[in-house]
Amino acid sequence: MQPGSHRILDMTEPLQWARYHWQRLIGRTNTDDDERPYSYSSLLACGGKSSQTPRLAGKHRVVVPHLQLFKEEYEKFSGTYVNNRIRTTKYTLLNFVPRNLFEQFHRVANLYFLFLVVLNWVPLVEAFQKEITMLPLVVVLTIIAIKDGLEDYRKYKIDKQINNLVTKVYSRKEKKYVDRCWKDVTVGDFIHLSCNEVIPADMVLLFSTDPDGICHIETSGLDGESNLKQKQVVRRYAEQDSEVDPEKFSSRIECESPNNDLNRFRGFLEHSNKERVGLSKENLLLRGCTIRNTEAVMGIVVYAGHETKAMLNNSGPRYKRSKLERRANTDVLWCVLLLVIMCVTGALGHGIWLSRYENIPFFNIPEPDGHTTSPVLAGFYMFWTMIILLQVLIPISLYVSIEIVKLGQIYFIQSDVDFYNEKMGSTVQCRALNITEDLGQIQYLFSDKTGTLTENKMVFRRCSVAGFDYCHEENAKRLESYQEAASEDEDSAGSPSGSLSNMAKSRAPSCRTVHGRPLGSVSSNHLTGSCFALESREGASEVPHSRQAAFSSPIETDVVPDTRLLDKFSQITPLLFTPTDETVPDPPPETLYIIDFFIALAICNTVVVSAPNQPRQKVGLSSLRGTPVKSLEEIKSLFQRLSVRRSSSPSPARGKEPSGAPGASVSRLALFSRTKPASPAEGELSQPRGGPQDPDGAAGPAEAGKAARDAGVAGGTAAPPPGQPSASSLCYEAESPDEAALVHAARAYRCSLRARAPEQVVVDVAALGPLTFRLLHTLPFDAVRRRMSVVVRHPLSKQVVVYTKGADSAIMELLSVASPGGPGLEKQQMMIRERTRKHLDDYARRGLRTLCVAKRVMSDTEYAEWLRNHFLAETSIDNREELLLESAMRLENKLTLLGATGIEDRLQEGVPEAIEALHKAGIKIWMLTGDKQETAVNIAYACKLLEPNDKLFILNTESKGPGLRAALVITGKTLEFALQESLQKQFLELTARCQAVVCCRATPLQKSEVVKLVRSRLRVMTLAIGDGANDVSMIQVADIGIGISGQEGMQAVMASDFAVSQFRHLSKLLLVHGHWCYTRLSNMILYFFYKNVAYVNLLFWYQFFCGFSGTSMTDYWVLIFFNLLFTSAPPVIYGVLEKDVSAETLMQLPDLYRSGQRSEAYLPLTFWVTLLDAFYQSLACFFVPYYTYQGSDIDIFTFGNPLNTAALFIILLHLVIESKSLTWIHMLVITGSILCYFSFALAFGAVCVTCNPPSNPYWVMQEHLVDPVFYLVCVLTACVALLPRFIYRVLQGSLFPSPILRAKHLDRLPAEERTEALKKWRGPGQMGQLASKHADHSAVESERISVSDPSAVFAVMSATACAVEKGTLPVCETALGSDFSETKASGMAGPSKD
Repeated sequence: MQPGSHRILDMTEPLQWARYHWQRLIGRTNTDDDERPYSYSSLLACGGKSSQTPRLAGKHRVVVPHLQLFKEEYEKFSGTYVNNRIRTTKYTLLNFVPRNLFEQFHRVANLYFLFLVVLNWVPLVEAFQKEITMLPLVVVLTIIAIKDGLEDYRKYKIDKQINNLVTKVYSRKEKKYVDRCWKDVTVGDFIHLSCNEVIPADMVLLFSTDPDGICHIETSGLDGESNLKQKQVVRRYAEQDSEVDPEKFSSRIECESPNNDLNRFRGFLEHSNKERVGLSKENLLLRGCTIRNTEAVMGIVVYAGHETKAMLNNSGPRYKRSKLERRANTDVLWCVLLLVIMCVTGALGHGIWLSRYENIPFFNIPEPDGHTTSPVLAGFYMFWTMIILLQVLIPISLYVSIEIVKLGQIYFIQSDVDFYNEKMGSTVQCRALNITEDLGQIQYLFSDKTGTLTENKMVFRRCSVAGFDYCHEENAKRLESYQEAASEDEDSAGSPSGSLSNMAKSRAPSCRTVHGRPLGSVSSNHLTGSCFALESREGASEVPHSRQAAFSSPIETDVVPDTRLLDKFSQITPLLFTPTDETVPDPPPETLYIIDFFIALAICNTVVVSAPNQPRQKVGLSSLRGTPVKSLEEIKSLFQRLSVRRSSSPSPARGKEPSGAPGASVSRLALFSRTKPASPAEGELSQPRGGPQDPDGAAGPAEAGKAARDAGVAGGTAAPPPGQPSASSLCYEAESPDEAALVHAARAYRCSLRARAPEQVVVDVAALGPLTFRLLHTLPFDAVRRRMSVVVRHPLSKQVVVYTKGADSAIMELLSVASPGGPGLEKQQMMIRERTRKHLDDYARRGLRTLCVAKRVMSDTEYAEWLRNHFLAETSIDNREELLLESAMRLENKLTLLGATGIEDRLQEGVPEAIEALHKAGIKIWMLTGDKQETAVNIAYACKLLEPNDKLFILNTESKGPGLRAALVITGKTLEFALQESLQKQFLELTARCQAVVCCRATPLQKSEVVKLVRSRLRVMTLAIGDGANDVSMIQVADIGIGISGQEGMQAVMASDFAVSQFRHLSKLLLVHGHWCYTRLSNMILYFFYKNVAYVNLLFWYQFFCGFSGTSMTDYWVLIFFNLLFTSAPPVIYGVLEKDVSAETLMQLPDLYRSGQRSEAYLPLTFWVTLLDAFYQSLACFFVPYYTYQGSDIDIFTFGNPLNTAALFIILLHLVIESKSLTWIHMLVITGSILCYFSFALAFGAVCVTCNPPSNPYWVMQEHLVDPVFYLVCVLTACVALLPRFIYRVLQGSLFPSPILRAKHLDRLPAEERTEALKKWRGPGQMGQLASKHADHSAVESERISVSDPSAVFAVMSATACAVEKGTLPVCETALGSDFSETKASGMAGPSKD
């Protein structure tokens, strides 16, 4: 709430009526049911994910100060409050072991092996020693527990550092502010903060040293946005000269229960006299933000600890299950089925074997009681014994190895220098730890446009005012000549501003405190921001201004005005309006439109004005009030008459809902800040008072006339007063690049925003001098209305004027139908409207972002009536967003169109090349944007999403003509029909024929619905990429969400799985790292299945020669360590370092990515072929030694030792055959595995004399090492086993090589031969594709059909659309005009034309 708002008590009858009835409506005493105990444990369980609001017991929260006056009431509610201590750790010292085990046993594989451990303790089915069976499970559980413990300990240290930070808290006992740790802060405490201090808890702002009751905060610690945001002191406290005394504070707060919506805060502050003041997000300081440009603030804590909005949005790393992991889980079940079959076979074989020797006591030993076990029961027991014996068939180490491999892959992705952005000082971030392989299987890519494909650097290019287009040719030439130089300047001078981590370090402080630094980089004393303990750095004010403000690069701020428009604007002088001679005609309407247009550009925003030498310091009004102001008393009456003549008639509004899904995102609607509860009865219509409080009356008529004449001679240029900064040197802190571009454009035309305060805005309008507008209300932009408005009291006419800017689809349908100025003026407005529509279409065809500017003049009666209803909506807690939306709709209608703007958003570097590469990789790309259709289409052409020879199917029509490439363009309102359940199938059939789809005018909700539809219905791998908060829902729905850390903050990054700084990095992330990760992990998983099946089958074949007795020819320790230790490291190294094709070749041949889309590396057939090969190799590995030693007198372990040794060499050499790139690390690990095996076998054989009586492995390996037969058996066995696979790989590489093998061959060629081979590879495909396009283009005849029923297109699916070529786009669009208008007339894209 804004300062000065306590004068609401002086309001006259309309507002008193509203307050009285509102207090009667909600004026009830709060009972115990108002606040119920809040479940802290449930909050921790939910993890505070941003996509899910935690369950809350109470509907509202009551906050009372922690003071003696409220002692009883505080004790009543304090039990429901959470303290400010945070704990992001999962474990404690006491619960670590049980909780970690509980979580690990959620995995089915771990439960399976736990079952085997328990089963092995049953004497009747015991196969191994009990300790040996436990070893694999214990090792796996220990490794995972250590990893989880280290990660949790790191979180614990960070939590401890944050909890022990110090802040100033008011002590009830000591009657003063004392230092207290953050963890000791509670709800109801009064907090005192100084400049550059971090806010410890969510608190309502009660005092600010700023004379206007403003507090500036930086939210980079919360959402990554570096630009400053304004917060306002609660109404009635704003104008207090001294700090609020906590002992005298007698109010209580009722607000909504804790939630994770950063853009919403609803509540009211109730004074002791039962008067209530509404609270909004503008009054709430959020935990984690930093105080800037304000010497000191004070507030009361309303949310603490895990109930703060920052903590409720702290979801941490994202965990998803990848497609490959789901496939591996399925194959594990197949292995379980195979295990059951093998065990049943063993049980049947044992029963049959015993039945044949039932009468021979030697084979059927009786029990101690004399009874013998029947063959059937013995076979049943043997089934469970075989389960234990063959347990290694299920790869217990597979899941541990997968996690290790993925961590290694993430390390190498983040270490890739190609992803490093010098301007941002950042590289790629992997926030999801377990879906790296999904990057190699993407089939559909959904991309935002603004800030994702473009730079989000808005450059003012053109404008249309009063129906006249001003092309700004000189500005266009400047941009063309400046493009390369600007990029170099930004690299050198602007690099610190782009780095989020360095932003605080390069900022000059505006008070005596240290520079802001990241939390982990300074001591707690520095973090408290104590002014007496810190020193300001010398030369801080000398930091160049261009490094400080967001959206302030020279290419954005320097605007060359159009000469025609500048000439018209320069002719505006006070003499033109001064009625000194009755023969002087009234100013032409175009002049008034121009003035209002640029005033709207200057004030219809939330831009903060900074001084030139203090980039973060707001320019106050105090200095401006003392300067001579050119008062225009002589022309006030004329302006008033002209304004009334241009005001709209009270005709009913159209009531057309803005574009987007009906009711979508209403819950997220930003609160409208009521900056000044002004009323016509407050005396604002009286003559202005003299003195510094009224700038309009600061200068007399004589001085104003002289100054005006001087300005007129000078061509309308007013020099700044001595000691004041010139308009060109002011710094503008904008929340969006659009706002910054428009304010800089207005400044180029000498309509400069000089200062902004909660109650007024000062604009220097050319020769008219500084004009002070009373700021009554600000209705911020939101995704539902798609526009922003400010309500001001005009300094000249003294009327209430509403200035509105927004999307043309949202503004055009709110324009006034009739005009009180008569048929002539009404006809003129209709002509302006039609001309502006044509200019907007032209801007959009040029790829410019378009905005419309309009105004409305309200009578005092209309304003009073609206204010009465708005006050009711503003002070409500329940349904506040809906009520405020209705209030805004009542205000923003019957508008008068002033003009339109065209802003250029340049493409990011490398976007066309990246999209072209992704297209060649077989990825279908959809662009989802909220821009106009023409703008979206032209950007799509510029970034090569659409190609010149593409057939462009506009809106919702479909072509049945043949064609290799086609593209679809569909609007948001048409999407409403396409997303209906009955039309989804037809819509997907249509898009399946298109290589690219452009969805324009799409709302955030529609974006997520489109992604969800394609993902669920087509069962394809989807990726969504965006940079803003409006892309969060789309990013979260996709299989992989990628956020771009651009100029719109970090909301998209925080919701994403991966984060990059530029779109062009996506090509290497997918084509190179995605391909590598998928191929590596697929082959590693298959290798794990292979080696386990191959080794376990050795035990299975031996059962045929031992009566299926469950005996092992290998010692149990060797059997366990074989998979757990000897053969586990090589596949992990393979999974991390394997490169089938080099990165350069993968980037030059994007077609290779298609193998991952088709899952060629891991198909069901590949799995079964791998298992069959494992069965064959196990047969060779068993029977070659068997027939070698057949008839000899060797013992069981002497026979098993060659089998183990041969199996080790076979399994390791198999990996060598499968590897495409062997490095010294591979060879080192393989050699280490072999040495580890022999070392263990020699040591075990030397010391284990009676380990497994009656047989034991004593000296077995030592004897074999001196036996030549042993070496012959190992070599022969390995050759027989591996020969088929080796021959297959050789034939595959020479006779029928896959594209991957062909590309691998290119890597071995010399540079010149490789270049020629690449040209030959790409040449035929491109030529054939081009010939096909030309043939398709000549075969299909262009035809256009007007669409009257949106659903008919999808239901009938028989319409043929117009093929639009890039070269003839303007001509085609002109022809489209009538049909497009008919489409709009159908109610699909807008209101019908009058």
